[in-house]
Amino acid sequence: MAAAPTVRRRRLGIELRRLRERLGRTVEEIADRLDWSASKLSRIENARIGVRVSDVRLLLELYRVDEGHKGEVLALAQAATEQGWWAEYRDVMAGEFGTYVALEDEAHTALTFGTYAIPGLLQNREYAHRILDSGRIIAVSTPRQVERRLDLRMRRQEILRREIPLTLSAVIDESVLLRDIGGRDIMQRQMLDLLDLAELPNVHVHVLPLDVDREPIFSDTFTLLEFAPAYDVVFPDVVYLDNLVTMAVLQDDGATHTYRLCWDALRSVSLSAQESRRRIARAAEEWESR
Repeated sequence: MAAAPTVRRRRLGIELRRLRERLGRTVEEIADRLDWSASKLSRIENARIGVRVSDVRLLLELYRVDEGHKGEVLALAQAATEQGWWAEYRDVMAGEFGTYVALEDEAHTALTFGTYAIPGLLQNREYAHRILDSGRIIAVSTPRQVERRLDLRMRRQEILRREIPLTLSAVIDESVLLRDIGGRDIMQRQMLDLLDLAELPNVHVHVLPLDVDREPIFSDTFTLLEFAPAYDVVFPDVVYLDNLVTMAVLQDDGATHTYRLCWDALRSVSLSAQESRRRIARAAEEWESR
């Protein structure tokens, strides 16, 4: 997971497979020409293993790629060898979550629905610490592991303020604004910090009212990631699910389409961005007066 940015390596595999198929050659034919095993080339195309830039150059020469596009693919191959910043947190990124962090870092847009808590990218440090520390009741974690996960969550949030930031659109159930996590002071500060983030041009927060008349769509928290084309390679949408017993990264077209419809339906009955900011500001006042 941490050896290379997941999206870049997968983009590279997709493009190498497209170039091979354009020539009408099989994996076995190309591997034989290069004195490779067919399984090696198959694993490269499926992003199951990394690939040296020199090997990519051999493939591009065999595929008779023009110089302009060859330069783009080689640049992608070089980028795919570089270690992501999250590699230093691999001790607290097990399984699918590690894959998700790598995908999130390269996404263009994230559509998220928060059912029980403020979405992770919008949590302040105190609120996030309370969320992560409370998880120790059902999952064995040391205080150090909690701090490491907290540092990772804060580091992930930099994606919202970098030079080319992630565009984040969040639908947050109104109950989240009312749910006491950490006490009055923490909740008030979280509401104020959420208001500040909602002022960023790339962050759109929408509150789903409790009293709205809507279709009975019920869902746990989920995030749909979208990716901009790069190096002439389109990368498919990804859905991430995280609940008590399941962490899953789904790239199936049917699954991502279903969750897009779900998010669109929830967004359509949510408050506007301006109305949502007013509701969050009122929540901050209510927490202060308690």
